[in-house]
Amino acid sequence: MKSIVTHRRPAGPTGWGRVRIAAILVGVFLFAVRSATAEPVALSPDEKAYLAVHGPVTLCVDPDWVPFESINARGEHEGIAADLLRLVARRTGVVFDLVPTRDWDESLEASKDGRCQVLSFLNKTPARDEWLLFTEPIFNDSNVFITREEHPFIDDPAGLAGESIVFPRGTSMEERVRAEYPNLGILTTDSEMDALSMVSDRKADMTMRSLIIAAYTIKKEGLFNLKIAGRLPNYANNLRLGVVGTQPVLRDILDKGVASITPQERGRIVNEHVAINVQTGLDKALVLKIGLAFALVAGLGLAWNYKLKKYNAELMRLSRTDLLTDLPNRRQVMARLDEELGRASRSHRPFSVIILDIDHFTAVNDRLGHQGGDRFLIAFARVLRETVRSCDLAGRIGGEEFLVLCPETDQGQAAQLAERIRAAVAGHAFEPGRRHSISAGVAALLPGETADALLCRADDALYRCKEGGRDKVCVL
Repeated sequence: MKSIVTHRRPAGPTGWGRVRIAAILVGVFLFAVRSATAEPVALSPDEKAYLAVHGPVTLCVDPDWVPFESINARGEHEGIAADLLRLVARRTGVVFDLVPTRDWDESLEASKDGRCQVLSFLNKTPARDEWLLFTEPIFNDSNVFITREEHPFIDDPAGLAGESIVFPRGTSMEERVRAEYPNLGILTTDSEMDALSMVSDRKADMTMRSLIIAAYTIKKEGLFNLKIAGRLPNYANNLRLGVVGTQPVLRDILDKGVASITPQERGRIVNEHVAINVQTGLDKALVLKIGLAFALVAGLGLAWNYKLKKYNAELMRLSRTDLLTDLPNRRQVMARLDEELGRASRSHRPFSVIILDIDHFTAVNDRLGHQGGDRFLIAFARVLRETVRSCDLAGRIGGEEFLVLCPETDQGQAAQLAERIRAAVAGHAFEPGRRHSISAGVAALLPGETADALLCRADDALYRCKEGGRDKVCVL
């Protein structure tokens, strides 16, 4: 059972071909590496006293946001958010008391009037800052434009005239698009499914939704006249837990639980809810439909073929690239890690990894705001890309965490590279008048070692750096 709630109120073509087709359709994959079991987080005396005095924490969720979260017929919270919150609950000792609501709007209102202390899985916005405190992101997901098949690729939505975009009511993306793209006509509806259906039925020209939602819903509902038609790099979902503003201690407790969740655990959870289902949902009839569609498009002429190739190439790039930094994403890095481990084991050549973490990035976000924090990450990725060697692969594996794969590199050489990256970051002017630093954990492959074990040692080395004062390189 995937529910995290222990106190509940009464509820008012197989193989590679299949994977490749799924990538073209939805451009979303998360690769599960391992399932780590973490120890309970260390709470301060004040935090322990808070839990002892206050007891269960009331929680409101979106009751119909599959596969992120929903409330099932038994009144239980389930989905990706529920599984992540279950990890937070187990590691912090927080007991969540689910408050059922009819929809997300009611959950927001329940938070505003004090019936819910915590909201799950929401973006931080200026409007929500008025009554909520936010944890660091518990989950990151890209937003993309979804249109009908005949719609051209969207390079810049500011250049669209007379087109409409539909959102489920109360979303942060609606707030941002209203403010930044007044040329688009904004429509609202009751649910994710309604938004996609309105596009499919020509009642709206497009919607902007998450890659994961698109993957799940298009497959589940058979909306194969829809496609991914573009994305905005700074429009990612950085989903957090929102805590009422009067409860900063509770926010700090939950933040520690969020920080304890590893990228591998997030990958495993998403794979259970989305990736496997997407891959196994394709049958021969669907493959035939896709083949006929491509044949029809091919008949429209060379010009349209060229556009289609550009579009498909963009989708394939999106499936392998972190949309904010343009570095390889976690799925691509982990796939390359497996390849490099196999190559190093067969040739008996050295291989090392470096895990990098930006020190005190929470403070950067607090000073610069969400968009400023994104610009910081983009600049950091540029420094990283310019500093690593041509044989290395550097990618973003989560929040402010990055992984560098170092073929033909022993531990000492990898440590030297990590020091060079650290020096480059220290010497770069990310913010006027401020110096920034990183911590780095280095591990070299041991005979017979698995990818999980290698990453665990690098992660442990990173943890030693943080415990030892940060701004340093540690090896293990």
